[in-house]
Amino acid sequence: MTEENIDKEENLSEEEKRITDINNENTSVSEAEQLKKELTDLNDKYLRLYSEFDNYRKRTIKEKSELIKTASEDVLKAVLPIIDDFERAIKANESVTDSNPIKEGILLIYNKLKGNVQLKGLTAFDSIGENFNADTMEAITHVPATDEKQKGKVIDEIEKGYKLGDKVIRYAKVVVAI
Repeated sequence: MTEENIDKEENLSEEEKRITDINNENTSVSEAEQLKKELTDLNDKYLRLYSEFDNYRKRTIKEKSELIKTASEDVLKAVLPIIDDFERAIKANESVTDSNPIKEGILLIYNKLKGNVQLKGLTAFDSIGENFNADTMEAITHVPATDEKQKGKVIDEIEKGYKLGDKVIRYAKVVVAI
């Protein structure tokens, strides 16, 4: 080969290198643009998802607060007729001289109230004669036991205990023999 041919080959290979470099630059530029587009898309999806979750969280908080506000509505609606009965009884008792109708009226209202709260799941539990249970009872005082069988047992109940379902909502206040 002549020197001229060698120079031409070197020039050609240098030009090919430049073309390859330019193609590589174009490829890396287009890859960079594609990566930027993907990043923008992913960021947009993230922001949408975050906003959706935030809206969900706010909505559930609002629903929960509404539920708490209206949770006692059922019970209050069940108690309203009983309040009406008490008002009628008070009005009717203003001119009554015999106490038997008053006693009967109060007993009827009591039974109606007791039945309504039992329908809502409220139950009283007995504690007299039972062994003391700190999970359902509160000992107000202790008294000496008269015999060995009474030790640790409830001998008097100051206030009844109540459960709503399986949950104790008021502990029985009791007197325990020791």
